[in-house]
Amino acid sequence: MQHTTEVDALAVWLDEGYATAFRTACLILGNRSDAEEAVQEAYLRAWRFRASLSSGSDVRRWLYRVVVNTCNSKLRTEIPHRDRRAPDTELERVASRAHGTDDVERAVDVVSALGDLPAHLRVVVVLKYYADLSEREIATAIGRPPGTVKSRLHEARQLLAAHPAVLAGAPGPSPTRSEVLQ
Repeated sequence: MQHTTEVDALAVWLDEGYATAFRTACLILGNRSDAEEAVQEAYLRAWRFRASLSSGSDVRRWLYRVVVNTCNSKLRTEIPHRDRRAPDTELERVASRAHGTDDVERAVDVVSALGDLPAHLRVVVVLKYYADLSEREIATAIGRPPGTVKSRLHEARQLLAAHPAVLAGAPGPSPTRSEVLQ
């Protein structure tokens, strides 16, 4: 009977968070197959060490921390090989699922700009705007103080606002930097 309860609990974890964790990993890693592998590994780790989570802790934040750590580990070990891979056009569809059809072109531009951000900035942007975590939740997920999260978000917004793909996709005259940051 214990086994059935644990299987049910795992099914709940997967149903509630897998799609968002997968999208997050896609945007961090920039490659669908790496993201699938990272999320599966992260969920296995999280399940294996679920007893270490104190009662009353926020499981969502903890799971994101495991996913982000797994993605960061993958980035460290796979960067030398990444240049030899073909681009992953499926990522545009993964990222745009969070947006309406009118926003698809804009989402493609943002995903392109996101891919050019350094990993430490890309992670906070993805967690803030795609995973909808608060700055405090992001701080927990990446193991950094909230002030670091704020400064990284600020730096990332500046870089994204000035990115040619974002500026090119803006309707009408190009927005000023302060307009984009607001």
